[in-house]
Amino acid sequence: MHHTTTRTRRARVLATLLAAGLVAGACGGGDDTTENADGDALITDTTLASDTEEVTRGGTLVVGLEAEANTFLPGDGSSNTNVSRAIFDSIAARGGDGEIHPFLAESIEANDDLTEWTVTLREGIEFHDGTPLDAAAIKENYDTYLTRETSTLVGSLAQVLELRVDGPLTYTYVLAEGNAAFPDVLTGSIGYPFSNEACAAAGEECGSKPVGAGPFELVSWTRDSQIRLVRNENYWRTDEAGEPLPYLDELIFRPIPDEDSRLQSVLSGTIHVGQTLRQSIVRRAAEEAETGEIQALPAIGNNGGGALFNVARPPVDDVRVRRGLVHAVNQGDLIDVLGGAGITPEQTQFFSPDSPWFSQDVEDAWPVHDPAIAQGLLDEYINDPQRSDGKDVGEPIAVEFNCPPDPSLLEFSQTVQAFWGAVGVDTHLIQVEQPVHISNAIGTGDSNPPYVGSYMINCWRTGADQDPYTTLQPTFGDPAIEPLNFTNYTSDAIAEQMETLRTAAEFTERYAAVEEIMMELAEEVPLFWAGGTATSLYAVPEVRNLGGWTVPGGVQGDSVINSTIYWSEVWLEA
Repeated sequence: MHHTTTRTRRARVLATLLAAGLVAGACGGGDDTTENADGDALITDTTLASDTEEVTRGGTLVVGLEAEANTFLPGDGSSNTNVSRAIFDSIAARGGDGEIHPFLAESIEANDDLTEWTVTLREGIEFHDGTPLDAAAIKENYDTYLTRETSTLVGSLAQVLELRVDGPLTYTYVLAEGNAAFPDVLTGSIGYPFSNEACAAAGEECGSKPVGAGPFELVSWTRDSQIRLVRNENYWRTDEAGEPLPYLDELIFRPIPDEDSRLQSVLSGTIHVGQTLRQSIVRRAAEEAETGEIQALPAIGNNGGGALFNVARPPVDDVRVRRGLVHAVNQGDLIDVLGGAGITPEQTQFFSPDSPWFSQDVEDAWPVHDPAIAQGLLDEYINDPQRSDGKDVGEPIAVEFNCPPDPSLLEFSQTVQAFWGAVGVDTHLIQVEQPVHISNAIGTGDSNPPYVGSYMINCWRTGADQDPYTTLQPTFGDPAIEPLNFTNYTSDAIAEQMETLRTAAEFTERYAAVEEIMMELAEEVPLFWAGGTATSLYAVPEVRNLGGWTVPGGVQGDSVINSTIYWSEVWLEA
């Protein structure tokens, strides 16, 4: 078990959130969003695949990214998943069926109480430098790099007591307690093996000279200009016809931070593929796709924007106030303000309708826009002699709403303020820069109680495309030890269902637990959503099979969630 100080843990949480772009105050769309789209108007081809079965081999594909990375050493800082998935393969990957499938692993098996997860690697896989990808390499990755004091992955690996080598290709993660969701962490950077020899030789430049086992290997990286990768001639995978992967000879990534410039670069043919996490560009790319100028592939994930209530702060510690505020807002109007009308669906839970964890019963239970119900709940609180804010009976409710100073988020905040003002709530808008915004939500370990946070209501993005336990345990666990429980909401019922998620392996049992947690959240509303958030990959017509990547064995991957993919099965038509 790895121990860190309270201050270090808080700083690491902040750094991880900023690096991942996971929760920065983008509220469901607008200019800083991730995931989700309404498929009716946008999805024209689920894979951007060829009209024929013939694959064209070779060529150079140029991809425009929204931002530059700063390192590709797992746990060292902000990377870029699209680039990482070209350089590294992962131990496991998430399929389109929502399940975790072995990738570099031949198998991933648990013992009876789920406290040991044994991974058997596929034979004959080598890193780009020719060194073997075996259990000893995984062990050294873990001991030397992933669990070093400065690693941002220490929190995710805190559950691991030991990584034990059992044989040349077999190793075991020994956990402090059983966890049915553990394989989920092997789909991300924890599960990206890399050459220890190359990293040691590069020293402090290891993150700039990544050597993985993926379909492409790094040739050069000119910061803020381009990352050039070439085909890994010794790549271990083949396609269904037995032909070697990848199809492309060369893959170039260029950071193009300006969204308009990135889209125009694809429209002009300067680059082949563009990535966007911004709903206005998702919309424009879809419109251009309708004319046939380009192709567009939006995605639906499990992330939505809205706001968090700090249930440790009056008056939002009272469920009547929280429900009243939620009943007062019109989700459709908030989505429209953020530019998501016709793209972004309203959200009612942590999982989108495309997720196997989605519940229609939860959607039906979510508080609908009804100012009369809102007014009744708020009046009940106002006239309660025991109201938690200490004000006299009849005094108006006052709340604070925090958001970063982005123009679209300011408009969002003002719209929320107008909705709440219509039911008599005095809403004070506070603008804070994003790092401070996140830091205020986390709080400090020195406060009483720890990590209670220093905000009342924060605009926020919530959710992740992970196993429900991986997402929900830190979100609603004990705030004293789970800094990611920003709302400070806990309950015995949620804790009981979380235990089921941790220990049960069967989907039906786990689904029932997720649904019960979501039903409680729909009743107690420690947070509310405006809507899901849209992403897209868009491309020139010659690019094929962007969303059609597969897991070894032929299982379809999860397409372009977060506008990221595995690149080995993409090709350019001649």
